[in-house]
Order: sequence, then structure tokens, then C-alpha cells
Amino acid sequence: MDTTLQCETRSERGKNLARRLRRDGRLPGVVYGDSGGQSAGDVVAVSVDPGALSRILHSDAGVNTLIGLAIDAGQPTQVLIKDYQLHPITRKLLHVDFYRLAMSKVITVSVRVVLKGEAEGVKMQAGLVAFEQREFAIACLPTEIPEHVEVDISSLMIGHGVRVRDLLEGVSWTPVTDPDTLIVHVVAPKVEEEPEAEEEAAAEGEAAPEAEGAEEAEKADDAGKSGD
Repeated sequence: MDTTLQCETRSERGKNLARRLRRDGRLPGVVYGDSGGQSAGDVVAVSVDPGALSRILHSDAGVNTLIGLAIDAGQPTQVLIKDYQLHPITRKLLHVDFYRLAMSKVITVSVRVVLKGEAEGVKMQAGLVAFEQREFAIACLPTEIPEHVEVDISSLMIGHGVRVRDLLEGVSWTPVTDPDTLIVHVVAPKVEEEPEAEEEAAAEGEAAPEAEGAEEAEKADDAGKSGD
């Protein structure tokens, strides 16, 4: 997925300016990276519409959305959201980092996993789906970033699973995460201990002190008679 986002440069920096920008309905951010003749050290301070950025973050592609960032209404530069900060209580956006891309260079990103279907091991064997790895890292060109990786679990029975290496056929990316990493599998349900066994154990535990008490009382009675 790709989209266009307008931003404006800001000549000043600092916490006071950032607060003022947020009060005025703008979100402070920076742009850096290596593209368009600019070196990785060239950092541009910008401000963007927080609502537009929030819609991108909540889209299917999320932070992997390829963004055409138009600075001061200029020619869009291709960027990704490298990082963003949220208020710990209100969860409102506080700051964003954009990374300029060289479109011919391979980059590493994390993609989320989406499960498809209902496992046979759940329907026929009363098994449980264990979703072990909800995202993993891949390497690809910026234009080849998938929104997500879909995993069909329909045929999985108890004891069967899907690993990263099982997802490589016909894709335009290569895994950075260990190919043996387990994504999802179906496990047998936990067997709970029978209530009867627990009740019998509890009854035996109660009976033992009673028997010991009766034995001690009998000994005391015998001792009393001997004294007489």
C-alpha cells in the first residue's frame, strides 16, 4: 500500500515548540535517511496532520505503508514510518520519525501474520490453535513490502504447524527471521484432573488426623486405667 502525506518544514525545535505545534493541531516529526541526493545525516524537522498519520497507522499495512511525503508542497519523497511516540495515558500521537528510502535498495521490515481458516484439528479433535509468532522480519525492496503474510491453517491437525520456511513459495521477499521459527500450530487441550480423585485425596487427608486422634485418646484411656 502507498499513499501521499503533506508536511511542512519547521525551523525551530525543542519541547516548547513541540507543545505549541500540538496545541495548534499539528504533529512534530523529523525526516532522515538516504535518498534523493541527501545523505543519511541530513535531518529535516517537519510537522504533519496527526489525523492523516493516524489513519495510515491504523490501515492494514500500518507502519509498512509506503508514503509519498510532500514537504512544503514539493515533489513527494518515498518514506516509511520509522518510529512514533504516543502519550502514555491519552495515547495521542506525540512525535513521528520518517525514514527516506532509496527505492533500489533492499530494506528489512517486520510484517504481521494473518491466520486464515479453521483448523481441522480444532473441529475434529477439539485441539487449540497456538499462535506463536504474530510477526517476523523480512528483506525486500520498498515496493515489494506486503501488507501482511497470510497463513492458511485449515488443514492443520493436532501436532502439526507452520514455520517461516513453509511460506517462501512464490514470494518476492526473503526471511530475516530464522526459517525454522514456528508461526502457528495446533495443540491438544490440557487434561484436567478428575474431581473424584481430588475429593478422595481430600477425604483421605481428613481421615488420617481423625484416626491418629482416636489412637492417642485410646492410649490415654489405657494409661488412666493402669494408674487406677
